[in-house]
Amino acid sequence: MKQKVAVLGPGSWGTALAQVLAENGHEVRIWGNNKEQIDEINTHHTNQHYLPDLVIPESIQGKLSLEECIEEADAVLFVVPTKAIRSVAQEFTAKCKNQPLIIHASKGLEQGSHKRISEVLMEEIPTEKRRGVVVLSGPSHAEEVAVHDITTITAAGEDLAQASYVQQLFMNDYFRIYTNDDVIGVETGAALKNIIALGAGAIHGLGFGDNAKAAIMTRGLAEISRLGVAMGANPLTFIGLSGVGDLIVTCTSVHSRNWRAGNLLGKGHSLDEVLENMGMIVEGVSTTKAAYELSQQLNVEMPITEAIYKVLYEGEEVKQAAKEIMLRDGKTENEFSI
Repeated sequence: MKQKVAVLGPGSWGTALAQVLAENGHEVRIWGNNKEQIDEINTHHTNQHYLPDLVIPESIQGKLSLEECIEEADAVLFVVPTKAIRSVAQEFTAKCKNQPLIIHASKGLEQGSHKRISEVLMEEIPTEKRRGVVVLSGPSHAEEVAVHDITTITAAGEDLAQASYVQQLFMNDYFRIYTNDDVIGVETGAALKNIIALGAGAIHGLGFGDNAKAAIMTRGLAEISRLGVAMGANPLTFIGLSGVGDLIVTCTSVHSRNWRAGNLLGKGHSLDEVLENMGMIVEGVSTTKAAYELSQQLNVEMPITEAIYKVLYEGEEVKQAAKEIMLRDGKTENEFSI
């Protein structure tokens, strides 16, 4: 059945997901606040800054007005940076005149509150203006989805019927969706893997090889699982697509902004230089701070996250941070120690 879907955020991931929806026959509108970018989408059917090689389906309509974008939408997909989620949700609430399903495909934790994105959305969007909230997350690079590379991700919602609706919206012969009812686990895995990707990139930048990469990914997954379980997640979620799957793709690919940022840090660049060089949001930087503070609050041991926090926010050298982790007291290998 053809659905009206509003996509909020014309970055690389928002654009790639809009393409999937349009190719599946849905009516798609995409909102952004950069007039030149929206004009480019409508006139040239491209988004050069984010996906330079993609020709966007002509049926996708770019909108500068949020009210026009969400008008009579069956579903609204939030794909804006974590720091903008609350303000965009507030604007959505002020202008929404119906009750669409809310979907989000952003990955992070809110600064200060340490809240997951679905928590922020439910705080800001009253029940009369949303049918529910579903998380769309998993191992996916926008650059690969845009060229129809085979991709599998997860739609997570407390109401599995709503997750199944999202599954049907997006699924096709190159983009496969699995459903899950563990919203906490899916969101936690999505957010925290960016921290480990920074570390994996830094390890590469220092010149270490596959042994070190395997170590940081495996023990990083243990950290993600520990914090997620402390927050109420199902531990099995972390051996699925939004856990180990997302961790693999983010820690091993040059498409990953977080890996690239970590790589530059490992090569000796300052954080300011790295962020200026990237030209896009590196969610792992802010997520590191939120996760570190949350781990202190919940008394969860996260030495890799703590080491990356020291590099980003206390000016410690990457090589020294890696050395400190290696020289920690010996531990027993299980999901609750590192």
